[in-house]
Order: sequence, then structure tokens, then C-alpha cells
Amino acid sequence: MTVPIEAPDVLEFVPGRPAPGETTGVLRSDTVHVRWVMPEIFQDIPLNEEDDDEAVRLLEELAQKALPGAEAEDQLKLAVVIALGMDDLLAGGAEYAAVCVGAVGENPCTATVFASLTDSPDTTDDDAIAAIASSLRREGLGETAEIHLPCGPAVSCVGTRDDKVSAELTESPDGLTIPTSFIRVYVPLPNGTTLVMEMSTPTPVGWDTFSTIFGNIVSSIRLFTADGTALIVPDRGTDT
Repeated sequence: MTVPIEAPDVLEFVPGRPAPGETTGVLRSDTVHVRWVMPEIFQDIPLNEEDDDEAVRLLEELAQKALPGAEAEDQLKLAVVIALGMDDLLAGGAEYAAVCVGAVGENPCTATVFASLTDSPDTTDDDAIAAIASSLRREGLGETAEIHLPCGPAVSCVGTRDDKVSAELTESPDGLTIPTSFIRVYVPLPNGTTLVMEMSTPTPVGWDTFSTIFGNIVSSIRLFTADGTALIVPDRGTDT
């Protein structure tokens, strides 16, 4: 059984105030902490659990929440799929990830959100936004735009890529490739790191809904100094 998913209204958040609702996503660097709100339909993936038994328990719990009322065999299959994808998430630098399994109308759909912190590009003019946007356009990864979030300026990239599905999950010995649509957002932080968040889905029927949900997620991002003081990254060309 999959949970019906409806596109939420686009929320308007007030810069400088705490993110509304329960903040479920947190990343911490030495000097900047990042928090955001994840919708209840997304279930956290236990990327950082070092105890194997506890990781298995958490994956089983995740599958039960994602597929309430489903047969145990179907829940187990989902747990295995997520477990097999965790290595790719970790290899891509993900420090947080969550998955949603649901339905739009009668059509099953799924999406994954991940977040990571990476080094900001070195620039001579201290303009990380322009450097990130320029790099994405050169690589041709997708439609790139400079945007503004309540937490500060950012870069978005919207595109489609081919993701490999493990042979363990298919009848093909070489696995399969599936077109996957994604939105990736880059938020340069004042400590020389960049927050990267991405939503991806291999199910086109869910694109409009998931992209709206992801817009709300990134709009809920809030930045804080290590002592808990709210932080907003100024626009380029403005005083701090």
C-alpha cells in the first residue's frame, strides 16, 4: 500500500526567523549549522548508523512507515532497495538522506532527497554563486539559475540523468539505467563550504508534486552560528 501524495501550497517563510514546524534535517560544520524542515511523507535513511544490527532495524522501520499496511515481503524489498542505494549516496558525499514512497492518483512514485557539505570553489572575486553557476553551465548538467532563498543566495540546477540500477534488483546481469529527473540547489556558506541539496525521482508522474515539495524544503533552510545565533548570507554587493 502506498500513501497518496498531494502537492502542497508553496509556502512563504520569513527570513531570519526559525524554520516553521519540526526541524528534522541538520548538518553541522565547525562554524555554521544548517537546519531545514522535511515533510512527514519522507523517511530518514540511516546513512550514518555504524552498528549493522541497528541499521537493519532502522531500515525495517523505515520500510514499514513508507509502506504502511503492505505485505512484509514488499516492505522487505523496499528496505533492500534502500540499503543497496546507500553506498551510492555515501560515495556522492551525502551526509543526510530521506526517501518518499507514495502515489499520485493511482500511479506509484518515489523520490529521494539528500544533503551534503562540500568545499566552496576558490574564486579571485569571492563570488561563489557565479563560480558555481558557471561551472554547472560548462558541464551542461541541466538548466542552471541563480536564485534567492530566505537563508541567502543560491544556485539551482534542474535536469535529467541516467542512474544505474544494480543487477541485484533486475533480471539483467548488467543492471539497468533509468532516466532520473533532479533538482539540485547549492547554498554557499560564509565559512568556505557550500550546502548541496538534491531531490531526484525516476517516476515522471511525481515530478510536479515532488518539485513543489522540494521548493518548500529548500525555502525552509535556516543557518545558525555554532552558538545558535541566526545567520543570513547577504546578497552579493550588499554589506554584511
